[in-house]
Amino acid sequence: MIQFNDFSFQYREGTEPVLYNVSLAIPDGTFVGITGAAGSGKSTLTYAINGIIPHCYPGDFYGEVSVEGLDTIETSLTVLSQLVGSVCQDIDSQMVSTVVEDEILYGLENFAVPREEIPARVDEALNAMGIADLRNRTIDSLSGGQKQKVALASVIAMRPRILVLDEPTAELDPASSVAVFELLSTYARQHGTTVIVVEQKIALLCDYADMLVIVDQGRIRFADSPDAVLAHSDELLALGVNCPRSTTLMNKLAMQGMYEGPAVRNVAQATKALAEVLA
Repeated sequence: MIQFNDFSFQYREGTEPVLYNVSLAIPDGTFVGITGAAGSGKSTLTYAINGIIPHCYPGDFYGEVSVEGLDTIETSLTVLSQLVGSVCQDIDSQMVSTVVEDEILYGLENFAVPREEIPARVDEALNAMGIADLRNRTIDSLSGGQKQKVALASVIAMRPRILVLDEPTAELDPASSVAVFELLSTYARQHGTTVIVVEQKIALLCDYADMLVIVDQGRIRFADSPDAVLAHSDELLALGVNCPRSTTLMNKLAMQGMYEGPAVRNVAQATKALAEVLA
């Protein structure tokens, strides 16, 4: 689905590359979590997927990035945006309408979706995000979590093969964050959609992601299953990535020969593992 081959990029105004020699393959239908310290290059990685780089942010582009076999340099942003739906961190800056239904209609009308298809697509997107009751609400009357769901609905109405989200829960409380990830996970399973999420909350990513990508100073340090990546909790901490405490605890027990199982992702798994250790 998505392939990086020795990709490096330096913004035109920059003095050095933001990403160095990135080689990464993301299979079709994978839920990918990208994390790392601030300024590590996480967002730039997603810009290379949705075509913002190089079509909007010029600079020195080396290597190759392909999406569904299409070279992102040779493919227009219009074509890429029909394959890749993006939700940015600043939701308010992404809103173009004043009413929820109009926000979802905007993309459908601009991409000339047949008129007879539009009502069903709007209903499908609203229902998928659980916000059918917000159809006639004004955008400025919504909470942060509701705006996030509207932004997602406006993107999935276009039925993209890939969803890219840049820190979608940055302004949300824990309960709303989980709700957004639940909606994303459910939608991805039902439609076979590839989901790529940049997120600082690694505990949240670990509960939903099939693959974790750790970016450090412009380089991919880890790209594997959550279990495989979390086994390196000490290294992750040195990179500025704080693993769940339950993960760190069980890894320390493993280093002392007291636990031989896989890395745990959350408290529930740690509780079960500890019960086995103490049995």
